[in-house]
Amino acid sequence: MDPNDRLLLAAAHRGDTAGVAAALGAGADVECRDAERRTPLLVAARADQVDAASLLVDAGADPDAPDSRADTPWLVTGVTGSVAMMRVLLRANPDLTLTNRFGGTSLIPAAECGHVAYVRAVLRETEMDVDHVNRLGWTALLEAVILGDGCRRHEEIVELLITAGADPLLADHDGTTPLAHARRRGFAGISGLLEAASARAGRKAAR
Repeated sequence: MDPNDRLLLAAAHRGDTAGVAAALGAGADVECRDAERRTPLLVAARADQVDAASLLVDAGADPDAPDSRADTPWLVTGVTGSVAMMRVLLRANPDLTLTNRFGGTSLIPAAECGHVAYVRAVLRETEMDVDHVNRLGWTALLEAVILGDGCRRHEEIVELLITAGADPLLADHDGTTPLAHARRRGFAGISGLLEAASARAGRKAAR
C-alpha cells in the first residue's frame, strides 16, 4: 500500500483532520482500501469521526463504497446511530436503496439497536422505504419487535415507524405480524401501539 494511503486511513480512524488533509495533499487516494477493503470514509464512519468524514466527503469520497462485508459508509450509520455522520454523508447523495449483507437498509439495524434519534432523523430527512423487507423477511418494524427488548426506546421507534407509514399488518416470511410477535414476547407497550395501528389499517383496507 502507498504510504500516503496508509497515513490517510490511520488519520481517518483517529479523526485527525490535519492528518487527513495532509495525506490527501500528498497524493493519497481518497478511495484507497485497507485489508478489509474499507475506504477512509468507511473507517471514519465506523469510528464516528464526523469532522474527518466531512473532509473526505468534500474531497469526493464515495458514501456507497462497500467493504468485504458489504458495509458502506452510509449503511454503517444505521449501526452506529450517529445522526451527525448521517447528515455529513447525506451531502454526498448516498444510494438509500443499497443494502447490507442481510439485505437491509440503514433503517433496519437502527430500529433493532434502539437508535431513536437516528430513526427519527432518517425518516424526516430522507425518502427511505419504511417497509423495505430484508433477506430474513423482516421490515424495520418487525426487527424492532423481534430483536428489540421492549424498552421505551423500542416503543418510541415503533411509534415513529407507524407514524411514518410503516404497515403494521406486514407479516414476516412465516406469516407472523409485528403485533403477534409483540404479544408473544410480552411487550405490553408495543402491543398497544400495534393494536391501535392494526385496527386503523384494517378499517382503511375495508373501505
